[in-house]
Amino acid sequence: MFIEQPPAFYRALYPEAIFRMNPNERAVYLTFDDGPIPEVTPWVLDLLQQHGIKATFFMVGDNIRKYPDVFEKVVEAGHRIGNHTFNHIQGLHYRTKNYVINTELANVDMKTDLFRPPHGHMRKRQYNAIKKQYRIIMWDLVTRDYSKKLRPEQVLENVKRYVRNGSIITFHDSLKSWSNGCLQYALPRSIEYLKQEGYEFKVF
Repeated sequence: MFIEQPPAFYRALYPEAIFRMNPNERAVYLTFDDGPIPEVTPWVLDLLQQHGIKATFFMVGDNIRKYPDVFEKVVEAGHRIGNHTFNHIQGLHYRTKNYVINTELANVDMKTDLFRPPHGHMRKRQYNAIKKQYRIIMWDLVTRDYSKKLRPEQVLENVKRYVRNGSIITFHDSLKSWSNGCLQYALPRSIEYLKQEGYEFKVF
């Protein structure tokens, strides 16, 4: 549960970051990390279009550089874009100045006010610097679709077990989540389940 739904003390590390939206509203916020990539992102876009859902994609700047056409497809489809740094760097391994520079490099193409730190970690100074320009969006439910230790059925079960009003749900349009079969199994079934449970899909 520590990973899937971060506890209160973890949320307290970043008091102005958003981990969950309105707990009184029957709504969820689908988010996707680590794209865009041509092997996965278009499939996600097609699925979302079939269901009439808008989502938020926290993108890696270097992937936008490599695959600008896939980036444009996400934008043209009307989804929200979030910054996930240029090189998917983990804040604990970088000086604050370099972390901010990497983030700003990514935002040259994204031009967004949303940010999610790769791996969910930042140093205190990094957090203080980033929050001046961005709304920091964390998560209330991470599906762990990237994990080699989970079966696709377990990823779906994470969604069913931990979702609640206002949940920010994190999937990954990445090769990790695709190669283990978790994304293509769990995402469509999660959407169907959430619809059946009466959740509205919203963006930030």
